[in-house]
Amino acid sequence: MNHILIVDDEVEIRESLEEILREEGYSVASAGNANDALAQARDAVYDVMLLDIWLPDRDGLEVLAELRAMDAESRPEVIVISGHATIETAVKATKLGAFDLLEKPLMLERTLIVVKNAIEAKRLRTENLEFRRQLLLEQQITGESVQARALRQQIKLMAPTNGRVLIYGESGSGKELIARAIHAESLRSDRVFVELNCAAIPEDYIESELFGYRNSAIAGGPPEKRGTFERANGGTLFLDEVGDMSLKTQSKVLRALDEQRFVPVGATQPISVDVRVIAATNKELEEEIAKGNFREDFFYRLNVIPFYVPPLRDRREDIASLAREFLRRFGRQYGRPRVEIADDAIDLLRQYHWPGNVRELKNVIERVLILNPQVPRIERRHLPMLVHRSAGRGDFDTLQQARDAYEREYILRKIDDCSGNMSRAAETLGLERSHLYRKMKALGISVRESAHER
Repeated sequence: MNHILIVDDEVEIRESLEEILREEGYSVASAGNANDALAQARDAVYDVMLLDIWLPDRDGLEVLAELRAMDAESRPEVIVISGHATIETAVKATKLGAFDLLEKPLMLERTLIVVKNAIEAKRLRTENLEFRRQLLLEQQITGESVQARALRQQIKLMAPTNGRVLIYGESGSGKELIARAIHAESLRSDRVFVELNCAAIPEDYIESELFGYRNSAIAGGPPEKRGTFERANGGTLFLDEVGDMSLKTQSKVLRALDEQRFVPVGATQPISVDVRVIAATNKELEEEIAKGNFREDFFYRLNVIPFYVPPLRDRREDIASLAREFLRRFGRQYGRPRVEIADDAIDLLRQYHWPGNVRELKNVIERVLILNPQVPRIERRHLPMLVHRSAGRGDFDTLQQARDAYEREYILRKIDDCSGNMSRAAETLGLERSHLYRKMKALGISVRESAHER
């Protein structure tokens, strides 16, 4: 139920609005002066406040200014009501954050529409705040290893600057996470973060992706397109896998960095921008320079603040906290109750060498969670055989546990090979279809799980 606070010194108006809004299904409270209204707004969370400009103890605009200073999540959307509204009043109210202004005498239909729209605006604002909160949580560097603490400290020191950053690290080590964390703690955090994977864009199109185009310069495309530099204006541009950028493109990006302006493909006039560039690579750029694959001057423009992200195998003490964080995220995503992970499973994860780094760990945790929908606690036996084999030791208490884990992986792989066709999978396995279903049930594999795996 949505909650509304009516603030007006005229008893008749308060009572009339209360009756009408309660009939519409709203929870309604009221106040006759500014001080009571502010006290109620601090004690309870209201979605909307209908605020009269003329109050006996204080001006309504002063109330609006105090409400603006409240926490964004608990602050109501304010609809100003007045019998003597002027353009000047409307402008002041809007600048102070008022959602809308209604003139007395109030028109019933318009009042209800404005209230409904204000409630929707409050809902969207609350959802956006929650989304940003979750996003900030996911941008945090998880772990208490020396390396993780050093990463957080380095981000804290250099994020508030405008210095360009070059992030080094293996594939899957978390370079994008570092870039987003830098942006989140920078002076540009309220502006856009734009990402471009240089390795994923064909050479013929990367220039138009970076700088955009005008006058249908790209055959079959729209009349014009804003490039990533233009879209990132005022914010941060993340150039992922910059080591895969061609020498020709490097030259043009270098000029754009130096001049903070560029000319879109097919245009004649330059566009000026204010962009902070963060780049990342999994290559040794000094070696690429020696081979003639990377411009030395471009390297020095990007490498103002070098940033190295260690591979997961070099910070194994963070695996436990990372695994539990991924369980929390995927549990929320798949609507699962809280799922724990056993210490012996964590020990096994720590023994694996993780060639795919944090990304691989994240994928393993998601897979285990999907394949075990009824399990409240992830045990060692639930982990993929690849992890067990990598450990190079007896990782099961009994031979039967090892056999079950292998059979589970083998059956799932065969079902996947057959695109989920159970009859064909049974034939491939040399089993009757009914026998396959019994075997799956015994191993804790459901048909829905095998469909997820597919």
